[in-house]
Amino acid sequence: MTTATEARARSGRLMLNKVPEVTIWFWVIKILCTTVGESFADWINMKLGVGLVNTAWIFTAVFVVVLAVQLRLKRYVPFPYWLTVVVVSVTGTLYTDILTDQLNVPLWISSAVFSVLLAAVFGVWWARERTLSIHSVTTLPRESFYWLAVLVTFALGTATGDWTLELTGWSPGVSVLLPLGLIAAITALWKFGANPVLSFWLAYILTRPLGANIGDWLASPKVAQPGEPTGLDLGTFTTSLIFLGLILATVVYLTVTRSDVTETHEATHAAHTTGDPRKERVALAGFGLLAVATAGLLVWAHGQPHVGPAPEEDNTSAVQMAPGQAVKKFPPAKVAALKTLASTSLKDARSGNETGAHAAAQKLRDLWDADQASLQPLDNTGWTSIDAQMDKMLKTFGIDHSNPPMSPAQQEKELNTLLTDMG
Repeated sequence: MTTATEARARSGRLMLNKVPEVTIWFWVIKILCTTVGESFADWINMKLGVGLVNTAWIFTAVFVVVLAVQLRLKRYVPFPYWLTVVVVSVTGTLYTDILTDQLNVPLWISSAVFSVLLAAVFGVWWARERTLSIHSVTTLPRESFYWLAVLVTFALGTATGDWTLELTGWSPGVSVLLPLGLIAAITALWKFGANPVLSFWLAYILTRPLGANIGDWLASPKVAQPGEPTGLDLGTFTTSLIFLGLILATVVYLTVTRSDVTETHEATHAAHTTGDPRKERVALAGFGLLAVATAGLLVWAHGQPHVGPAPEEDNTSAVQMAPGQAVKKFPPAKVAALKTLASTSLKDARSGNETGAHAAAQKLRDLWDADQASLQPLDNTGWTSIDAQMDKMLKTFGIDHSNPPMSPAQQEKELNTLLTDMG
């Protein structure tokens, strides 16, 4: 999906176009970047135990640095450009995850908020520059609008993609088909004569849930609890390495060939003809029908029987074990790390430090989730017992649950029970 290059910018320092030509390589590397955004964020947040908020702060700082480098360039250079896309994909994903997991904002609200925010970005961009074409990103203001729009599209794509999974209960492998089908339909409408700018941004948003679902499918275990995603069990680290390697190889190829540089592409390809207003109107109606059909599919899928997360009440029926028995087969070092965080949360709850108690409970959840792959195979019964009590404790803090935090007394009670279970 391409748009005609404008010869002159409206205002600001004139540069060569800062965005690559939209070829097949653009879409390939964009999907690779979105997959990394999902898997790499999960690996740092959960596997390394950094925590969601800390991970978001780290990548926000990295994003500021790489964006500053990108903005200082006077033309499109593959490596800094795609490095910025990789970082912004992780950052946008983390912002949505914080709203969902930390602040308990429903996904439909996040999707609505990011949709309005994206519309506002496009509105201001258009009002100031009179174009949303990525082939006229030739001034600093336009490039700033472009990267802000990209950041919001990643956050929006994350929210709508997760909301779709929540509504349907589809596995990551099945979920790939919806954004893939929608992108194919948008491509067909663009070929017919749809507005190229609208087609581009719609497809751009949809690559986020497509790449995320691919990442989840590759990283998720082959066998999981009911309602949990299953996949090829490559793990988030391996998946991240594979896709980072593919991104690097593609960037090297583009750097050598310069095949995605707008000026090079225009010199070797025929210019696109002016759009047909009648066809654009017909295609716009096609987009409307596509949206209605998608909404109908999601409503239908939501109404079908599907396996979702186990009800919260089910945790109370977990096997009760003697103190310390549930973790007997687990590595002592891992158990000690879990107990340290639980003790810290308990100490802060008793002293009235609500923020500290919540933060320690969040870190405990992250560490427990990160260790699931290594602990559950050692003793599934013990793991299930601790997981049930862990969930009760998290509920008192409003973590992974829609309820507000409960009283410190309830938090202390569940933390004491958890520490007793862990010996």
